[in-house]
Amino acid sequence: MTAFVVTCLIVLAVIFVGFLAGRDKAARSSIEQWSVGGRNFGGLLVWFLIGADLYTAYAFLGMTGYAYSFGAPAFFSIAYPVMAFPIAYFIIPKIWRYASKHNLTTLADYARERFQSKLVGVSVAIVSIVFLIPYICLQLSGITGVVQVAGQGVFENPKAVGTVALVVSFILVALYTCFSGLRAPAWTGVIKDLLVWIVLITMIVTIPFIWFDGWGDMFNQIVTKYPEKLTLPGTSPNGALNGFWFATASFISALALFMWPHGATGVLSSKSEEAVRKNTVFLSFYNVLLFFVILLGLVAFIVLPKHPEDPSFANFALLHLIDASYSNPLIQGVMFSTIMLASLVPASIMVLAASNLVATNIVKDIFFPNISGKSQTLVARLFVFVITGLALLFGILFPNYLIQLQLEGVSGIAQILPAIFLSLYWTKLAKTSVFIGLVAGITMVFLNHFIFHLPGYDGFWGLLVNVVVVFAVNFLFIHEAEKNISTNKLLLGNKN
Repeated sequence: MTAFVVTCLIVLAVIFVGFLAGRDKAARSSIEQWSVGGRNFGGLLVWFLIGADLYTAYAFLGMTGYAYSFGAPAFFSIAYPVMAFPIAYFIIPKIWRYASKHNLTTLADYARERFQSKLVGVSVAIVSIVFLIPYICLQLSGITGVVQVAGQGVFENPKAVGTVALVVSFILVALYTCFSGLRAPAWTGVIKDLLVWIVLITMIVTIPFIWFDGWGDMFNQIVTKYPEKLTLPGTSPNGALNGFWFATASFISALALFMWPHGATGVLSSKSEEAVRKNTVFLSFYNVLLFFVILLGLVAFIVLPKHPEDPSFANFALLHLIDASYSNPLIQGVMFSTIMLASLVPASIMVLAASNLVATNIVKDIFFPNISGKSQTLVARLFVFVITGLALLFGILFPNYLIQLQLEGVSGIAQILPAIFLSLYWTKLAKTSVFIGLVAGITMVFLNHFIFHLPGYDGFWGLLVNVVVVFAVNFLFIHEAEKNISTNKLLLGNKN
């Protein structure tokens, strides 16, 4: 019971910090202030913010569970940031420059202005929202998992209590996100990230001595008892997670990392292009944590009882490892609260990003183009509750569909790459070819997942079709592209 109480107190204290972050009315005075913090965050705060929204409970619980279940394929989560940050070093500062100069707060804003097309902007927004909502839902697993594990022996029905805690937690997060805007997850993200570093380093230092005779014995047992866990395709069914899957999954995930709305939101909050560039260098330090997470998943497979009758056990392997390894309720409470915060803080940024996309790129661009800035900000803030409600509803009622859709999340979000990345360098890229390619790419993602079953990552085949279609049909719309070049303030400004 003590561990559960400590968990709740720490989480509530951090949520209170989120409310404090928005006590200045400037936090919600405009869509730019509310959604990207007025583009005034320094390099260190941006580092914590992006770390908070990219390294979520899904990364920690999911990758632990992936290593627990399959072994070596989980290492793709280390490989793709290694590629993502060098790519981002050259590309993301360009996007920040355009966004800062033209007061853009979403990638859909950039797509709209780059092609002078509301259709392209709305398409990017819709794709982003559709694939982001199930990602928000999967953050719920951290909350329900903590309550279920910490509540064992305390509550008669920990699962039901977990659902109640889930609803209460997300209502509180929705309130502080609506009230404080990006400043809330920015400052709570600092606390969350510090706790994550402390907890994971503590676990990786102490676990080898709790369960083994030290680091050497731990590695020796992993290598000698379960060598199949350390080579591809690991223990994946039918060997599907092989070398080709590893390469394509890493490549597509690297390209898509900053295409996520919450990732872009973190970038656009920076006060300078140089701060963005430096962060693409120093964010790679978070990879150390992912190595720890995967190693802990392998340890959990060795030391925890097997539960073949409960396929969800792997998803909470890290929580069960904490419960089995540490008897001190205060230590357990700090660790459990860290996992819960790793769900709540990224979820806050995701909800904010999705709400901004709705208010800016759907409500304003399509339905009410003359809406005032004050009203637009209010709409975005109110949609926080709509997005949160949808995530809760779908997460509770249709968990199987959400997991299936999330498996295609990165594959789907990667299909906006031509509209964003290609458009930075190819001035004669036409809006119609980008739209056709986007539709073709997403169609291919789902066709491959449900029908074709080509080897590798679905997003690879989707993006391949997407890019081939764009190059194949773009010449048909070259006059459209040339007209855009001659009248587009964003492109003309880039020439000066």
